[in-house]
Amino acid sequence: MSKSAVPYLYGAEKTIPIEQLHPFANHPFHVRHDLEMKELMDSIEESGIIHPILVRPKEEGEYEVISGHRRWEACKELGTKQVPAKVLYLDDDEATVLMVNSNIQREHVLPSEKAFAYKMRYDALKRTAGRPSKNSGQVGPNYRSDEQVADETGESRKQIQRYIRLTNLISPILQMVDENRIAFNPAVEISYMTEEHQQWLQGEMELCDATPSLVQSRVLKEMSRNGTLAEDYLHTLLTEEKPNQRQKFFLNQSDVQQYFPPGYTPQQMHNTIMMLLRGWKYKRTSRQRPQREDELER
Repeated sequence: MSKSAVPYLYGAEKTIPIEQLHPFANHPFHVRHDLEMKELMDSIEESGIIHPILVRPKEEGEYEVISGHRRWEACKELGTKQVPAKVLYLDDDEATVLMVNSNIQREHVLPSEKAFAYKMRYDALKRTAGRPSKNSGQVGPNYRSDEQVADETGESRKQIQRYIRLTNLISPILQMVDENRIAFNPAVEISYMTEEHQQWLQGEMELCDATPSLVQSRVLKEMSRNGTLAEDYLHTLLTEEKPNQRQKFFLNQSDVQQYFPPGYTPQQMHNTIMMLLRGWKYKRTSRQRPQREDELER
């Protein structure tokens, strides 16, 4: 097995002062201060860092964190002065590949995090495809970069391409995807719209408190592409009644998140809400039943 195939096996371990560490450039994964972070901090406070973080040297004795951003952030919160690390000597593309592979299997990964991580991984593979000596023969000219990302992540090649398309969304719309305020597939179609047209759409979605369906998003995509989209048309489109619209009811995650402990997943919030509603229904029907019985006796 070559050194470049598994570079992390050849790093030297050392303890690094925490102020000498810096985040990976354009790191796509957010460090959230949620219940999982609290549990990580408790574990580090009790047992220390069991697995060293992975870093690479930069100029003047500084280091860039490749893997272990959450452990590093937890140590900063705890006031830890130094962190055990494994120092790797990697170029930009090798470091990018390792950074993405080390983080993409997290339990909770936002669509935006996947989108930028897959794009960084894809771009790194495209650059290294022409350098077989750095690739150890893993990527050949006939092996598509998106196919390799798909093989490594368990996603289909088409799904990898859809995620990468999300990086073309303006930030407010991408945030709507992360917050489940707009569905994934319509967002992919919207990503083909020009930046100006996306800004029009985002403003109208906020005004109407509505998002386009998949069919409507495809219409907007084509209108934006051929230059026929008018800003005032967006209000007409978003206020159209969609199929089964009357049968659907939605709660925005951002509206209900404040009532739950940090770290609750959307499914946990849904289950809790349904449980409370069943209890409310039982109490309401229990109060009404004696009244109906009294009326029958009269």
